[in-house]
Amino acid sequence: MYKMVLKLVVFSMVAGSLALVGGCKKSKPGADLYGSGDNLYGDPLMGDTPMNDDMMGVPADGDRSMFEPLFFAYDSSQVNPEEAGKCEDVAKHLKKNSGGGVIIEGHGDERGSREYNLALGERRALAVRDYLISLGVEPAAIQTKSLGEEMPENMGHDEGAWRLNRRAVFAIY
Repeated sequence: MYKMVLKLVVFSMVAGSLALVGGCKKSKPGADLYGSGDNLYGDPLMGDTPMNDDMMGVPADGDRSMFEPLFFAYDSSQVNPEEAGKCEDVAKHLKKNSGGGVIIEGHGDERGSREYNLALGERRALAVRDYLISLGVEPAAIQTKSLGEEMPENMGHDEGAWRLNRRAVFAIY
């Protein structure tokens, strides 16, 4: 009986050690975020296929000067009613110019970790995407891209700068 209990204890310790070591796997920062590389995506409802420059007909960039950026509140990905008109202007343009599309670039300010800001930028881009779809824009015409805190509009370190950096930019193609 004693030998059986001892074997059970040893087996439990080995199994517990293996479970502990297996659970400590390290991953790259941001690996759990949407995609990799430049975080550019197609229609999320179509399986989140990353868009690459080598894909025929898919733009790597777009015209950011056609529409004003849409700004967000601190730590929020909700489209503010005061900013909704910007989405409506983009939707009108996209519906009028079939065959074109938009890349929505989500941005954050410098507060928070890089990984958090990439995720927040993606949530912001997806919120704008959802709003455009609700206005009748074809989902296939909308791509999203998160830049997090990597490309600030204003390099300052105060609320005025951070307010300008919490945005979604419309790159029309």
